[in-house]
Amino acid sequence: MHMAAGKKSIPLSSRSEVVAALMAMLEALDKQFPPGQSGFTLGDTCAHYGAKIAEMEGLSRAMWGLFPLLASGETVPLSEKYFAALKMGTDPQSPGYWGETGPYDQRLVEMAAWGLGLALLQEKGLAGFSPRERDNLHRWLNQISDAQMPDSNWNYFAILVQLGFKRAGLPWDQQAIEQRFALMEAYYLGDGWYSDGPGRPKDYYISMAFHFYGLIYATLNGEDDPERAATLRERSRQFAADFIWMSAAGGESMPFGRSLTYRFAMVAFWSAVAFSGLEGFSHGVVKGLILRHLRWWLGQPIFDRDGILTLGFAYPNLAMCEDYNSPGSPYWALKVFLMLALPEEHDFWRAKEQPLPELSGKRVIPHAQQILVHSKTSRHVYMLTSGQLELNNYVNTEAKYTKFAYSSAFGFTIERGRYGIKHAACDSMLLLSEGDNYYRGRRECEQVEVRDDHIFSRWSPWQDVHVSTWLIPCGDWHVRVHRLETARALESVEGGFAVKKAPHQSIGTRGCRVAAENGVSLIYDLSPTHPRQPESVVTPPNSSIMFAECATIPLLQQAFAPGTHWLACAVQANPDAQDITEAVPEFRLEDDRLCVKAANENNTITIML
Repeated sequence: MHMAAGKKSIPLSSRSEVVAALMAMLEALDKQFPPGQSGFTLGDTCAHYGAKIAEMEGLSRAMWGLFPLLASGETVPLSEKYFAALKMGTDPQSPGYWGETGPYDQRLVEMAAWGLGLALLQEKGLAGFSPRERDNLHRWLNQISDAQMPDSNWNYFAILVQLGFKRAGLPWDQQAIEQRFALMEAYYLGDGWYSDGPGRPKDYYISMAFHFYGLIYATLNGEDDPERAATLRERSRQFAADFIWMSAAGGESMPFGRSLTYRFAMVAFWSAVAFSGLEGFSHGVVKGLILRHLRWWLGQPIFDRDGILTLGFAYPNLAMCEDYNSPGSPYWALKVFLMLALPEEHDFWRAKEQPLPELSGKRVIPHAQQILVHSKTSRHVYMLTSGQLELNNYVNTEAKYTKFAYSSAFGFTIERGRYGIKHAACDSMLLLSEGDNYYRGRRECEQVEVRDDHIFSRWSPWQDVHVSTWLIPCGDWHVRVHRLETARALESVEGGFAVKKAPHQSIGTRGCRVAAENGVSLIYDLSPTHPRQPESVVTPPNSSIMFAECATIPLLQQAFAPGTHWLACAVQANPDAQDITEAVPEFRLEDDRLCVKAANENNTITIML
């Protein structure tokens, strides 16, 4: 597994090897970190908060890896420059001063890392600080106590700062903690699930933020706040039983939602589980989840020639990034190294790594409006979903939240333009056009219902066009049924999963199969009337988040006159061609019900209309 061109392989099976992987990343950063500075520059791209704040962001995010390592008792010479930067950055008389914060300020986000450091290291973390430097640090961080912030996971940043103050012997405010917890309680959904603010998505921020910070709080402040700590731990335990389904056997996690450039923060939750000793899964299982994930990532081309984490997902890709992604933003990935706060002799590190537990069949998660399905060996995981949407409308928000299905192996494609189907990211979408080559798909849902055997949604791409959609897991296949009610003539395109560029093959007259280097993708039309024509489209390079090459999407297309039309299809993909289930599910439309049956099985899924 190579972290960058020319870097030595790190097998990642022991604590010392995990430390070596972290140190390789920190040493690469150190070469970009001039002495006597309170930040560093990692690139020339820009986020909405400007270059100076981005410089302190990158520096602060490195501390998510450094602080746990220091907390375990290890000496890390690189850390001296960071503490010097902290003194400069919080000194109003210094030219490197990080400045006064305003409402919704990015610097409030980065304060959380320093709060964690104070909480982990306690008074020894301030051993090299003069009284004035301590006062500067406290005053600068304390700006967050009553700061105006998004009503979201940001509330935890203030809690971590106050927790750090308390444990490091600095003045702290219990009321600030209570107020922030009260705000977040308003968007607790039940069964371990939050939304990231009122009406906001249920994506990786629930794992890498809410439960990650909650387990830190419960572990470091449990004796003083036992009731809340018990609640946070129980919620995380419930969440873990769902969240493990997001992991595939090879270490991949399901790409979904925003902030995917934080990469291995996807499993930071499991590192917090190890740190907190949360009951539910054994140390060996948790260790395997984290280490396989890190091995998978370190096998991807995610570092530049200097060993710096790039913006993107499985390769450098600015096109899929959000407005708030600066060159230093990807280093939130280092949150996964919280487990390094546990010393070598801890039971977690002594445990034998265990494979992913057997997760057969499907997992219905009503609070997240998702159904997750594992293949027999969990080599491939797909997710059906409806109803989530990021209200801030960041770039490619539809691609990240509103597709019908997502895949651990094939991810998804992003829009590369407004005109033409090859640019429109039609994978796992039903796209509609008025014949002008501009396509609209599902965005906001007017209605969503999650059942044990399907997800229903209703959406309207135009005021006089309404679509009712049923997503039905059917083993390795999933079936999609749409009732299209339109007052205008439309052309339609519906895509399967995107694989690397390859020619398509017809499956009879109604199906399309693409066998590519990285797997096989199929779509088969089951429409009761107006059969759709199978075809494929090749998307531009850098449109898939999983690979840089052009992608091929198998699809179905048909034109519809005004009126009511029923569309149905079966979709499947798998990284292993031999694991493809060739027999297509059966679909029947009756007067008052939809009937779906997997081939060679007796059980029929019946959905009343």
